[in-house]
Amino acid sequence: MALEHAILVSLLEKPGSGYELARRFERSIGYFWTATHQQIYRVLKRMEGDGMLAVREVAQQGRPDKKEYSVAAPGSAALSRWLHEPIEPESMRHDLAVKIRGAAFDDPAALIREVERHHAVHSGRLAHYLAGERRDFTGPDAPVPLDQGRELQHVVLRGGIAYERMTIAWLDDVLATLHRLGGPPPA
Repeated sequence: MALEHAILVSLLEKPGSGYELARRFERSIGYFWTATHQQIYRVLKRMEGDGMLAVREVAQQGRPDKKEYSVAAPGSAALSRWLHEPIEPESMRHDLAVKIRGAAFDDPAALIREVERHHAVHSGRLAHYLAGERRDFTGPDAPVPLDQGRELQHVVLRGGIAYERMTIAWLDDVLATLHRLGGPPPA
């Protein structure tokens, strides 16, 4: 997937400035597709030049005017074409898995702290996803029924939740194996 497609999806969900778009990437879409602020601004400028985006100047008090981007007809057409193209299934390139296999030729216990660090990161991400799900989809303030766009956002979030739960379960298995092979007992 090109960054352009992620930007088109995000702007179709809600038009916004480059800064607002970068913040959205940090909060939600960035868990599935990452980009730096510089990459986002560079691609926005190119997409604007290609006619894929409409830009509206928004006056701000006490600050410079900002550009608010929305998707123009050519951008919608490009996204539609991409949505109808087949994509390759995700390949799993997993550095930690290679390290774990490589530990057979060194000290497996040396990986315990690294695996624990990964566990903490994935646990934090799962907590973030679950809090977002409660806030946006299942909590008392969530709109019911959800519209089509929100249903699709929720199914992607549920995929992220399932992935994090699966990863945490695998990391628990890895830690148990490392401990069994001679590492110190879990704290």
